[in-house]
Amino acid sequence: MARQMLSEKLWAKLRQILLAESIYDKPRLRQTVEGMLYRMRVGCPWRDLPQAFGPWTTIYQRFRAWAASGKWWRIFHACIVDPDLEWAFMDGSYAKAHQHSAGASGGQPQAIGPSRAGRTTKIHLAVDAYGFPITFEITGGQINDGSIGPRLVDAIPRVDIMIADKGYDSRQVRAAIQTRSSRPVIPRRRHSKRANPGFDSGLYRYRHLGENAFARLKQYRAIACRFDKLKAHYEAVVAMACALLWLPM
Repeated sequence: MARQMLSEKLWAKLRQILLAESIYDKPRLRQTVEGMLYRMRVGCPWRDLPQAFGPWTTIYQRFRAWAASGKWWRIFHACIVDPDLEWAFMDGSYAKAHQHSAGASGGQPQAIGPSRAGRTTKIHLAVDAYGFPITFEITGGQINDGSIGPRLVDAIPRVDIMIADKGYDSRQVRAAIQTRSSRPVIPRRRHSKRANPGFDSGLYRYRHLGENAFARLKQYRAIACRFDKLKAHYEAVVAMACALLWLPM
């Protein structure tokens, strides 16, 4: 029997969320979900899923349908319970695109682009004061943090203080934060001559909470290295991992 990731307690909680998303409670629903989580953890091709989870075609077809309809995204947000929004952190991290992620047909978005590390995807993540994910966005590796920052700010509830590294030092990001009546704690770029009133260097040291979230997400091989051809599929995998971080709470 392949190792499962959900205890009885966690499965009971996740099952209620799945039913609330109008997912039919089939007899092998748990094994189907465990098969998706197994593939996320080990990064294997869908065809190589252990038989204990059932036919791989069934699991893949269910995953593809849930990804296309945004179910895993909604499940992730349904798992968020009482986030600490006194502070929030924004950060981005690259995921190397495996050669098997190339060649998607049909013109659907892939979110793979060139960067210093080669062909990559970038995860733009916002976490709360405990370091738990609140929202994220998937782009190609060539997209810089500053252009996505305002969208992350708009996608989360209002926070007192928004903390990010100098990659988010732009007028657009600061304006988006201040429009929400929040205070930005973002260092200036090296050659910037603008003042930076209100920058709290002590609070900025907690920015590692965002990096810690990436470290936890990238324990799963299908996130650390991207194997999915479509953006929607990789986004669903990241949403699955974010949901697992919140599930024990």
